[in-house]
Amino acid sequence: MHDKLFHSPVALTVGLGFKREITSLAEMHDFLTDWTTSRRGPLYRNAVKACELAIRGYVTIEQARRALLEFAQATGILWPDLEPVAGVHAVARGYGGYAA
Repeated sequence: MHDKLFHSPVALTVGLGFKREITSLAEMHDFLTDWTTSRRGPLYRNAVKACELAIRGYVTIEQARRALLEFAQATGILWPDLEPVAGVHAVARGYGGYAA
């Protein structure tokens, strides 16, 4: 199972702004196993089933990856394509510690 890698990782949001990249069927299985029981639904079950079938060789690794992507999109945990950027710029210049 550990040698069954995705062609490209699936980036997921875990916690407050933290990213986790799922790169293999083993990582997908671990992530789904740890998923909150109360938030499991049809797309979760579909992803689990696809993972199990891919491990056994009944479906392709890409099909399992797509099932994970669908689940992640539906639950709102898919990491955005564009990395979030934190920008800071001055809005006023200060004189003597006060904005003018």
